[in-house]
Amino acid sequence: MTATTVSSAPDRTRGVPPLDACVAVEPGVYRLGDAGERLVELDRVLIGRWPVATAHFRAFVDATSRPVRPALRGRLDAEQLSDHPVGEVSFEDAVAFCAWASVELGRMVRLPCGDEWEAAARGSEGRVWPWGDVFDPGRCDSVESGWGWTVPVRAHPEGAAAGGAEQLAGNVWEWVGDPPDEDGWRTVRGGSYLDTAWGVRCARALPADPQRPTGTTGFRIAVDSGRAS
Repeated sequence: MTATTVSSAPDRTRGVPPLDACVAVEPGVYRLGDAGERLVELDRVLIGRWPVATAHFRAFVDATSRPVRPALRGRLDAEQLSDHPVGEVSFEDAVAFCAWASVELGRMVRLPCGDEWEAAARGSEGRVWPWGDVFDPGRCDSVESGWGWTVPVRAHPEGAAAGGAEQLAGNVWEWVGDPPDEDGWRTVRGGSYLDTAWGVRCARALPADPQRPTGTTGFRIAVDSGRAS
């Protein structure tokens, strides 16, 4: 009797994506803010399709010998977190990563500004959440989703924004490149797995201490010119 080998399809919700996997925020006027009260004109920019994964940040640390705190080292050494968004990073860590990525990719890499980030999340339709105006816990990593921790960056393809960017609601907060406020604090966007539906809406922004890394804060890249892979 001949044994039958059953091959399973690859799990497309796992795996580290390419560093330069980006989607375009097309030039135009976007209606931003909870009530769409701000009209903002933006130039074309490429924005990371997914947040920067732990494996990407590990490569940066290995290449630059950048010192890391114990909490971040623990994440970098955990192979099962390679395709999760990196956490435990300060604003300065994120900026330094972008400088390294600029050399690696041969293009100018930076953090997206808050308006670019929100435009990528809301699209031209001005959606409340990246996928639409009705909250769905199955499309993100929030309190209602029940995961209780970070998930792989590819875990919710059905939660993508109209332009294709994913994980813009929940999972981890993301540093953006807006100027500091009067107290020197920076801005994070998108909420984390510890936030409820209201906390992961596209317009949500929060001031954060740039020198205080947390396990719920990561980032994604923006690229000013060139072609995304």
